[in-house]
Amino acid sequence: MAKPTSIGAIELSSIGIGYRVQDEMLKAATVELLIARTICSGKYFIIIGGLVSDVKAAISVALNISDEAVIDHLVIPNIHESVMAALGQSVVLAADAAGALGVVESFSGVSIIAAADAAAKAARVTLFRIHVAMALGGKGFCLMTGTVADVRAGVGAAAAEVRKRGLLVSEVAIPRPSRELFEEYI
Repeated sequence: MAKPTSIGAIELSSIGIGYRVQDEMLKAATVELLIARTICSGKYFIIIGGLVSDVKAAISVALNISDEAVIDHLVIPNIHESVMAALGQSVVLAADAAGALGVVESFSGVSIIAAADAAAKAARVTLFRIHVAMALGGKGFCLMTGTVADVRAGVGAAAAEVRKRGLLVSEVAIPRPSRELFEEYI
């Protein structure tokens, strides 16, 4: 399958239910499994991609069979192209590409994906990391860089997305970060 433009994600409080939900989602529609794994703290995280109608159908099935195990879910019909690269931790910044630093932190992995997509669509930022729940107690965060104005706009849009879900932990824009903050990405 080509890089999907539509994704769906679901975060569940049960690993066992997560495996069952993943199986049913894949049987319900023609979708590609992009990520399926256990995450901290004892949760299960699934991202699928495909045509909007198929992604919606698969997420609908997941919601119908997962009972109270759903922590958060989403469907993004037109995901920004930079989100999956940042989620896959495959973004390498050039030394001169690092500008202001934006950080948004949430209490769920699904909400941080929605936040990153909102940031990338709202401002000319470079998403360079989306970290979901591993060694974070179930939280997620995204990192972005760009001009001070763009980073502030991106952080604002991302934080608004997470805030409306009631899951915002922090939103930070650092205008002149020390180069060491980018060291592992340059």
